[in-house]
Amino acid sequence: MIAAYLKYLLRSGNEHSIHSPFLFDLYTQVIATKKDTNPHYASLKKLRKELLASNEQINILDLGAGSRINKSNLRKIGTIAKNAEKPEKFGKLFNRLVQRFQPTTILELGTSLGLTTLYLSKAKPDANILTFEGCPATAEIAQQNFKKLNADNIEVILGNIDKTLPETLAKLSPKLDFAYFDANHRYEPTVRYFEDCLPYMHNDSVFIFDDVYWSDEMTQAWEFIKKHPQVTLTVDLFWIGLVFFRKEQVKEDFILRF
Repeated sequence: MIAAYLKYLLRSGNEHSIHSPFLFDLYTQVIATKKDTNPHYASLKKLRKELLASNEQINILDLGAGSRINKSNLRKIGTIAKNAEKPEKFGKLFNRLVQRFQPTTILELGTSLGLTTLYLSKAKPDANILTFEGCPATAEIAQQNFKKLNADNIEVILGNIDKTLPETLAKLSPKLDFAYFDANHRYEPTVRYFEDCLPYMHNDSVFIFDDVYWSDEMTQAWEFIKKHPQVTLTVDLFWIGLVFFRKEQVKEDFILRF
């Protein structure tokens, strides 16, 4: 992963390497902006500190690629918060992206303790957020966190995503505006979840893929997604990849600093 990151640093550009007006605007105003104040950030930061300090232990049911840090199924909430939750700057980025694109329907594959879900929720409290989690213990903690921060626009869908995602999509309205893929970090499930969601996307949908360089399999999945004929624009921020389907856009892949 270190080699991949060094390669990313050498290849990544900034606003001066962007010739797409859509992406230039998105990068300067949303992705790389330093102007980001939100009244909800303080409560989210406080919750993160509480979770990081928690010594409570829960039994993890891991249906994905597993943890590189902890092989035991009995884990402290503080350890999960440290290793499984995205850092604050990504939560804020997701918040800004939701504010920018104003999605009505948001899917999150992989709830964990619910911190990222809350960043999505607080960006648009009237959005319908469906978050998928396979582990009952972490889902229960997430539900407690949602209640604590009065986030009532979130529905947790518990179970194996292999089954719950197709079932939920079948009942979804024709549109899927925004999706964050952070579940099974292997090639086949990642590509399958992507293809499951494709029939529901539209011209202005935004898909985000987490940990695209976490493993060779994830990098292969990212390459597959970038080359997909329905994808027109991708943005590689190393830790995550953004995917757009704008038909008016020339097909391009950008590697940008974040």
